[in-house]
Amino acid sequence: MRRALLAATAAAVLLLSGCNADDIKPPGQAEVDVDTPHLRALKKQTDVADCRTGDATDAGLPDLTLPCLGGGPSVDLSSLEGPVIVNLWASYCGPCRKEMPALQAFYEQYGDQVPVVGVDYQDQQPDAALELAKKSGVTYPLVADPGGDLNANAPVPVIRGIPFFLFVSADGEVTAAPGGVDSVDDLVDLVGKNLGISL
Repeated sequence: MRRALLAATAAAVLLLSGCNADDIKPPGQAEVDVDTPHLRALKKQTDVADCRTGDATDAGLPDLTLPCLGGGPSVDLSSLEGPVIVNLWASYCGPCRKEMPALQAFYEQYGDQVPVVGVDYQDQQPDAALELAKKSGVTYPLVADPGGDLNANAPVPVIRGIPFFLFVSADGEVTAAPGGVDSVDDLVDLVGKNLGISL
């Protein structure tokens, strides 16, 4: 009797709240606002660079426009000319937290030769992402993909976990590699293998 009463109560709450199957968003359609006054204020407390769309058309990455994390211009990924490193990360990802200082050190040392762009991937907590960027001292630009639209969007392969790298060469070839680097040297090795650039 008690179970029946609990089930009836739960059904009534769902009915009264107006929640139905049409309200549930499929993957790739997350509605997370990454540009609010609160997030803009958080971003101002960091040294994260402004987002910029590139000058190219169809430079290798998918024709997908992602919003700048914490406000700023959206970025059309297909306009980003290589060589460039795209790093997928999220605030909830332990290995991402661990590798961010190495990415930042690489960016400070080699960012003029091989820029870095971070993608806050499938993260429903943009405020936590900006707090992590601040704590890690990140200054490279950050965009957001809360719905995972980048996943399996050709030529990007199926992303089975993060951190994750996409390397875009000067001729637009995209290669992927799992993340989890510990040092600048690790990333220099990955750049050599995936971009053919000796740093």
